Amino acid sequence: MRPALHTALAAAGTTVLALMIAPSSATAAPPDLVDTVTSRLLTMEVSGSPAAEARSPIVTVSRESGGWAFGTAVLAGKPDTEDYPYGWLFVAKRSGNGWQLGFEGQPAFAELSAAAPMVSPQERELLASHGGQAGVDYANGDYRTGMRMPWATGVSWIMSGGPHGWGGTDRPYSSLDLHGGDQVVRATRAGTAYTMCRGWIRVIHDRGYATDYYHLWNNINVNGAAVSAGARLGDTGTDVTCGGSASGRHVHFGLRQNSAFVPVHDHSIGGWVPVAGAAYGGYALHGSTIRYPGGALYNYGALGFNQGIVDTNGGTTLNKRSGPGTGYAVVGSVADGVTVTVSCSRNGTTHTGRYGSTSLWNRLTDGTWVSDAFMWTGLNGPLSGYC
Repeated sequence: MRPALHTALAAAGTTVLALMIAPSSATAAPPDLVDTVTSRLLTMEVSGSPAAEARSPIVTVSRESGGWAFGTAVLAGKPDTEDYPYGWLFVAKRSGNGWQLGFEGQPAFAELSAAAPMVSPQERELLASHGGQAGVDYANGDYRTGMRMPWATGVSWIMSGGPHGWGGTDRPYSSLDLHGGDQVVRATRAGTAYTMCRGWIRVIHDRGYATDYYHLWNNINVNGAAVSAGARLGDTGTDVTCGGSASGRHVHFGLRQNSAFVPVHDHSIGGWVPVAGAAYGGYALHGSTIRYPGGALYNYGALGFNQGIVDTNGGTTLNKRSGPGTGYAVVGSVADGVTVTVSCSRNGTTHTGRYGSTSLWNRLTDGTWVSDAFMWTGLNGPLSGYC
């Protein structure tokens, strides 16, 4: 996606689209529901301009049953401009002559989705973890995602755009532009998938995370379908049906947590840790290996929550010790960039690596010890408790 500082859209001629998909009825969604969702949609905050009230609302009621409704609400931008779309899932319950309504990131969303009869138990559990205040305490010191890259494991793609905003230069820098190989875009982790708009898929994951995939060609049409890690979502493309622009086919990949876009910086995805610079700049790290925009990223797969990546901060190997400190004997070494599994941790001698100084040492599953200063774990503390 090209750098995108939003420009104004004319407020006149705003279009509202409504769609209902329900096996028991072919009638249109209730007009008062569409009006209620649209009214709320136009109050939502979006980055840059045009503001919400100057965008085109697209309300899709995908499920309705017994006075309940579920769907997506999108504020679309104008195609082939710098105006990118923003969207939310919603749940609604008829209350008297009106509707009780909750959007992603609002407390009512968790409450309503927990009771909605058309929400499956698996879907309900995931949605409940996304019901807090949007964007509050994201990561909270834990940058582990359990995600692979959005293509086949064991294959390299090009990072054509480093960390940048969902709309380009807007903050936070939540997104990466990626393409290559067979151009098939795949889910980075298991979850529940939704078609937000043509060319745009959102997958809700556990631990409060979600991922967005935009500009897709031939994207799947889903309404809360369970997907596994690596499931096909579509192909890289240049689709801008919901707004924005694309120069050359790619997937615009965005990271969300607590129902809001969050910095992709410092999170591990497929064994790489993006580091932000100027919009579309920065780089990605795997151990001490650096890849700048235009470089190839090998998809190492998902990093386990008790695993770390050896980062010698420019060296080639790291000594393994028989205990937690340099006073213990060297009993081997491990190469930069290798993934290791941690069984427990203990404090020992202090060392300084890429991410600062620490006295924490990690006991690996082979019984040897390495300094936490020379590992990326995504957590400021022990991965598997203290020994």
